[in-house]
Amino acid sequence: MLCVSTGATMELKYPETILICHDDYHAQYIGRTSDGNQFFLTTPFVPASEDEGCEFIALYKLDSNGALVSSQIENLGPREAVDGDLAQAKLQSILGSLRGVEYGDINIQPFEVEEFGVRFGLIPIDPELVEGEEEMSLEIQPGNYMAFYPPWDGDYDT
Repeated sequence: MLCVSTGATMELKYPETILICHDDYHAQYIGRTSDGNQFFLTTPFVPASEDEGCEFIALYKLDSNGALVSSQIENLGPREAVDGDLAQAKLQSILGSLRGVEYGDINIQPFEVEEFGVRFGLIPIDPELVEGEEEMSLEIQPGNYMAFYPPWDGDYDT
């Protein structure tokens, strides 16, 4: 976390990049491709408490510095209507489109894209603007299924 002095007060700033550690849970499909770029393949969702909800598959391609290069987002529809086998086949097809995959930790910059009227990305959450939030965080949205907090060391809450 960066601290910037503004006279008598210290202002907290989000980091330029954060570490996401490869694991067998939400960070299962992250790493680098043979061209040196990074990727993050994930399954965001709009909770069913918001209308019917919706399930997605999202592939974020990032350059070696962690900046978003492109995104590919597939809308799978409401959770109760999703064919699990078809969804898994789509995920594997998207993963197969990447060349020279090497799984591992990545460092990425916060980003946001909008598709299907929904905000996707690694989005800064300002605790002063969100009721119930006590400290600054970066969240994978939609779904807030990965939330990163200072000291931005790769660990996340679900």
